[in-house]
Amino acid sequence: MSEFLLPDVGEGLTEAEIVAWKVKVGDTVEINDVIVEIETAKSLVELPSPFEGIVLALLVPEGETVPVGTPIISIGAAGEAPAEPAGGAAPQTESDPYLGMAQKAGAEDAGPAAAQVDPTEIDLSNPAASGSMEGASLVGRIKADRGPMRRARRGSASPSTVAGAQTQMQVQGAFAPGGAQSDEVVPADESPVPAVDQRPAPQAAPAEALVPAAAQGEPGAVRALAKPPVRKLAKDLGVDLTTLTGSGPSGSITRDDVHGAANGSAAPVPAPVAPSGGGDVPGASYGGSAQRGLSGSTPSGERETREPIKGVRKMMASAMSQSAFTSPHVTEWITVDVTATTQLVARLRKRPEFRDTKVSPLLVLARAVILAMKRTPEINSTWDESAQEVVYKHYVNLGIAAATPRGLVVPNIKDADALSMTELAAALGELTATAREGRTQPAEMAGGTFTITNVGVFGVDAGTPIINPGESAILCFGAINKRPWVEEETGEIVVRDVTTLALSFDHRHIDGEKGSRFLADVAGVLSDPGTALLF
Repeated sequence: MSEFLLPDVGEGLTEAEIVAWKVKVGDTVEINDVIVEIETAKSLVELPSPFEGIVLALLVPEGETVPVGTPIISIGAAGEAPAEPAGGAAPQTESDPYLGMAQKAGAEDAGPAAAQVDPTEIDLSNPAASGSMEGASLVGRIKADRGPMRRARRGSASPSTVAGAQTQMQVQGAFAPGGAQSDEVVPADESPVPAVDQRPAPQAAPAEALVPAAAQGEPGAVRALAKPPVRKLAKDLGVDLTTLTGSGPSGSITRDDVHGAANGSAAPVPAPVAPSGGGDVPGASYGGSAQRGLSGSTPSGERETREPIKGVRKMMASAMSQSAFTSPHVTEWITVDVTATTQLVARLRKRPEFRDTKVSPLLVLARAVILAMKRTPEINSTWDESAQEVVYKHYVNLGIAAATPRGLVVPNIKDADALSMTELAAALGELTATAREGRTQPAEMAGGTFTITNVGVFGVDAGTPIINPGESAILCFGAINKRPWVEEETGEIVVRDVTTLALSFDHRHIDGEKGSRFLADVAGVLSDPGTALLF
């Protein structure tokens, strides 16, 4: 039997949520078959299987967030029984995210017919088999010779069982170059140290090494099944989870269970008031939580709904805070007559080259940005604080900010400056479609050099955008509306297509003259696309 550990799919991610399983117990899978869809801090990712065989068990339910290195699925031969943890699925804890793995290890060792993972069957050339995805590509991987054997570190506590040793080996290997490696259990120089259980009043005696007390006691001794956000809510409201009967999947305790107990108990501990002042108003909370609050599933009288900050939204919040309080932002505005651009777009849509491609004013803006950078290369540079250098990029990875149900993502078009107009139009269409489906991969969001955010699709005139970390400027594209406009030559008031552009830039190395020149060049191309020939 082989267990697939949750891999780091890139850029040091530490946890992921199981969104949807693509297989079920009993299915036959081949190497590279997609088995699960996960949500990381940046995007939805489909994971292929590094093993072949029969799906014996799905170790993590949908909707659960688990750290990298956690076993999520067991795959083995037909008729092979998966190892079952004591007392059912062992929950993980905030203090020890690998507690559930240790409980499983103890149960495997206790069973006379427990199946062990054969380390020789782990594909060490495939980091996904061990939870490491650094530079990984599952396609075309073959099993490699086993590398140098790692011996247990002396002078520290060592697992007292073979199963416990295998669990420790996989956890350590998930974060080590080359993935997990195996070796025989080596006795430590000192006696095993009992694990410290941080739960109050444990009923069972503490076990040795990685095996916790819950794994040695009766099934009823395992604490209530609830997610960390639910545990925090219960703590805030003064609710004892052990007194509740869960109504969620597999008997897990939900927020509704906690709120129901709090409403029926005396003097619960009040939860802090969220800064959002419109919990009852549709759209007042993230991701449609207000709609869930009005669906009738919340307890009677509840005036607020709390939603955990995770995944893309958590990453976005961190990135925006870092940028806003690191780079001194300056924002400049310009209102421009883009009638000539809208007329150009109408003509391009009729050309055969763009028959199967979406053409919009955003395409012309993207080309204008690339051209204007030739005159003001500082816009396409970045400030290196550690080296005290300004790094000029001789390529343009053009980012397009996209709003998705899971939060803001900024995928970018690699080497956009080397693309023709038709190629750029196709790339824009593919990028936006993939982003709105929530399937943008982490690699597609890395390495951006400049970003366009199109708030005009929401009918907004403009804004003061925050620079994407690692870049030096961002351009906000407002809505195109019919407005009265004074003709400079005749002085007459005419109706024209007008929009507003707002450019935020890093004032550490881009001064007002450079930012203004770039913005004026972009506006000039939109006002008269023929001036593009001058660049």
